Amino acid sequence: MSEILNQLRREHADFAQLLRLVDKELGVFDEAGEPDYDLVLGVLDYCAEYPDRFHHPKEDLIYQKLLLRDPQAAEAVGDLEHEHRELAKLTAHFREAVDNVLNEAEIPRETVDHVARNFLGFYRSHIEKEDRLFFPAAERVLADEDWAEIDSHLHSPEDPLFGGETPAHLARLRESLLHRES
Repeated sequence: MSEILNQLRREHADFAQLLRLVDKELGVFDEAGEPDYDLVLGVLDYCAEYPDRFHHPKEDLIYQKLLLRDPQAAEAVGDLEHEHRELAKLTAHFREAVDNVLNEAEIPRETVDHVARNFLGFYRSHIEKEDRLFFPAAERVLADEDWAEIDSHLHSPEDPLFGGETPAHLARLRESLLHRES
C-alpha cells in the first residue's frame, strides 16, 4: 500500500476532527449563543491553506493516474477535481458568511446556518466517498511505479496544524485541538 494513501487517510481523520469542532460551534450558534468564531475562522483558514493547496492536489494527481489506468474505476468515483474546486468555493463562502456576522452585516441566521451546513455536509460526504471508493480503487489499480511517479510530483510542506510548525494565526486552533484530546 502506498505511503501517500496512508498520509491522505490520516489527513482525512484530522479534517474530520476539525469538522466536529465546527459542528459543535454551529450547535452553539443554532441555540442563539455566541460560538467561538476565532476557532471557526481558524478551521476555515486552515482548509484554504492546507487541504485546498496541498491535500487535494495530491488526490488530483492520483485521480489522473487512476483515470489513465482504469477509466471505469475513475468514473465510479466521480469527478473529484470538480469536488475539490467546490470545496474551495464552499470554504470561501462560509468564511465570507462568518466575516459578515463579525462585521455585523445584516445576514439572517438561517443563511449562515445553511452555508455552514452545506460546507460540513459536502466536506463529510466528500471524505467518505474518497475513503470508501477512491482510495480502494487507487490501491487496487495503481502499481508501484505509478506511486513513485506520483510521489516525484509531490512537493507539499508538512501540515501546519497537525504535523509541522504551527503559524501564529492557527496557534489557538491547535491549542484547542490539543486540549480536546486530553
